[in-house]
Amino acid sequence: MRFHIELLSQIHNALDLEKPKNPLISVIDMSKFKVKDTWIDIKYSSSLYTITLKDESCGMEYGRNTYDFQEGVMSFIAPEQVFRIKTKPYQKINGWMLNFHPELIRNTALGMKMNQLNFFSYNTHEALHLSEQEQETVTNCIKMIDSEIQERIDRHSNSVIVSSLELFFNYCIRFYERQFHTRASENKDILSKVEFLLKQYYSKDIRLKGLPTVSYLAENVNLSPGYLSDLLKNETGKSAKEHINLHLIEKAKIILLNSNLSVSEIAYDLGFEYPQHFSKMFKSKTGMSPTQYRNVS
Repeated sequence: MRFHIELLSQIHNALDLEKPKNPLISVIDMSKFKVKDTWIDIKYSSSLYTITLKDESCGMEYGRNTYDFQEGVMSFIAPEQVFRIKTKPYQKINGWMLNFHPELIRNTALGMKMNQLNFFSYNTHEALHLSEQEQETVTNCIKMIDSEIQERIDRHSNSVIVSSLELFFNYCIRFYERQFHTRASENKDILSKVEFLLKQYYSKDIRLKGLPTVSYLAENVNLSPGYLSDLLKNETGKSAKEHINLHLIEKAKIILLNSNLSVSEIAYDLGFEYPQHFSKMFKSKTGMSPTQYRNVS
């Protein structure tokens, strides 16, 4: 059974709160989030973006992962993601919840950038851990948004709220980059494992398996594809997809120089369905076609 949340008013009604002042965005004090027995173990989806900052375990999960929030942990749920509440919180939840409808940011610069905010696709164990100062910073942004929500709606309301949202997300990007930096030692272990996975993958016959994917790497290091790609980008300057392509090109170079296989045969052996796709990628990465590389080297 799945229950779909379409409107902000549905959340407010469920929590016995007054209807939202703005139909597209609201901030909820999490201390008012009283979990009812009837909510437990039901799958939910939503048409809304949801961001929460909590300091207690709330027994919520989405995907295969459970939220177990310690102090200062922020999570992001995108529209249509499935989540459920497994248990009732054993203590009062402190923090806030921001919900907003995609319509709020439609046809805005922020709306165009939302698909670049990979943390909306991160797994729960990849949540953002905040210092006290960082918590204060993001909460001040939320207070600014809430203050604007409480004002009478006028022709400036939407632009002020969206600008404040953009500032909030810019801080989130900064703090995630800080988190990647402070976990540098752990990240190097993940990088080493990714390198090993790619070498292992390319050492076998991949004609039938096809090209390795970011999802394949992510699953094998227990991370979401978006988090893995951002981690590698921060660690090496190259995304997960770029790491895959680099290994592919290096493997292709070795085969070109040490075999008499045709370019088409090499393409198929590397997992390409169409040889022209291999040739196009090789030239984009090396500046030469596979045949030119073979003849020049």
